[in-house]
Amino acid sequence: MPWDTHLLPPELRDLQVVIEGHARSYGLDFYPTIFEVLDYDELSEIASLGGFPVRYPHWRFGMEYDQLSKGYRYGLQKIYEMVINNDPCYAYLLRCNPLVDQKLVMAHVYGHNDFFKNNQFFAHTNRKMMDEMANHGSRVRAIIDREGETAVERFIDCCLSLENLIDIHSPYIKRRKPPERFGVDAAEQGGEASHTPGRLPSKQYMDGFINPPETLRAEAEKSRAERDRPRRFPEEPERDVLLFLLENAPLKPWQHDILAIIRDEAYYFAPQGQTKIMNEGWASYWHSTIMTRHCLDPSELIDYADHHSGTMAMTGGRLNPYKIGIELLRDIEQRWDRGQFGPEWQACDDVQERARWDKAVGLGRQKIFEVRRVHNDITFIDEFLTPEFCRRHKLFSFGFNDDAETYEIESREFPKIKERLLFSLTNFGQPIIRVRDANYANRGELYLEHIAANEVGLRFDFAQRTLENLHRIWMRPVHIETIDDETPTLLSYDGTDHSVLPLAAPRRARLVRSGRREG
Repeated sequence: MPWDTHLLPPELRDLQVVIEGHARSYGLDFYPTIFEVLDYDELSEIASLGGFPVRYPHWRFGMEYDQLSKGYRYGLQKIYEMVINNDPCYAYLLRCNPLVDQKLVMAHVYGHNDFFKNNQFFAHTNRKMMDEMANHGSRVRAIIDREGETAVERFIDCCLSLENLIDIHSPYIKRRKPPERFGVDAAEQGGEASHTPGRLPSKQYMDGFINPPETLRAEAEKSRAERDRPRRFPEEPERDVLLFLLENAPLKPWQHDILAIIRDEAYYFAPQGQTKIMNEGWASYWHSTIMTRHCLDPSELIDYADHHSGTMAMTGGRLNPYKIGIELLRDIEQRWDRGQFGPEWQACDDVQERARWDKAVGLGRQKIFEVRRVHNDITFIDEFLTPEFCRRHKLFSFGFNDDAETYEIESREFPKIKERLLFSLTNFGQPIIRVRDANYANRGELYLEHIAANEVGLRFDFAQRTLENLHRIWMRPVHIETIDDETPTLLSYDGTDHSVLPLAAPRRARLVRSGRREG
């Protein structure tokens, strides 16, 4: 299809200018935005590639395309828009959408674009990712030409099964110690005396009293023993498993290149998972504001209300990030407009007075722009979710009832609701895995540990497949320590068989083959 068929028709180009002007008038700050119009087949293809039509080839993208296209064909789902964190920002419109939907989507896209540019959790991401993805695609295709499609595809399968084993906080936290310096001369280190452990600076005539020989000998012995002590590798647990594998696994050059590509893309997409509620809430807030105040024709009101309400709908057992995000932002704006914050507000325990509270300080819009800049979903919920908000929106926590064998309402108490919500957001609701020992049992085996900080357990069938893929990369037996029914348990794979060893019980392993435990 010729390129110019994807460009905006004159009517939509005029709308873009108008909507962009309204967005800027509210203080939104965004990258230049390039809209393209696609039919649903083209939009499904780009969506299956994560929004990047230049991405490397893999069967997973074809499977996702098939799922998206069938969902649309059977009336089960519809993609209204897609927007890419890039400079310039690329956004895709669905050709068959009516004009009211095109206006809504454009306003929504400018909200996302502003969020991408200004939220601190996107600050480290590559703003030229479209070019980087094209580079990744070229490198993978060149590797396929050299190594063969089957070998490369199977290795990509392994890497993709491990792509969530990264440290999503590492761009903001310095995890590792700086490398030690060797070969520094005595003058730079403070003189020859500074090489003697425990020696304190002193005058020559006082040296025997300040630095007794027997004390210096003891300090020297202690230092030598510390230096000769067997050290665990790594010395501290490593949460970025992919980085550890890149640095230490026996990878071929082409395998190292592919694993590095998978890791780079995982870190690019991570902030979108960290800010899903805020990002969608911010974009929904601005499309609602711009549409209802500026761009909505009276004849479009019913269609707009129908589509907006469908996007915001909440059902039991399903958390809608659009609804939670926009309502919490509106709640923050209202509270800061009325002065419902600070020590005086916190000290007030009169229900009627709190309901009438209005200091008319008008800081709401300023506050939500600050929130947009510095928070992610976890800090957003932790800081601004209130008991009043939960009661007003009828939020509750639910859990599985073993007796009834069904999910049911567990609690309507605010602390429980907040705790459940924060646990579901921690590490995207996925298990937290770290490398604890890369020389387990002094045999070069890889030992991982599962940290149950967010109460997310391991599914043994998933864990076993993951261990198989780790073994293919590490080339030695791999293990992971977890909790199974409150019992510390070690899952292992030696390249042939799986084993399950309760660590608190007698050391008798159970073999597991084909995903089924055997006694």
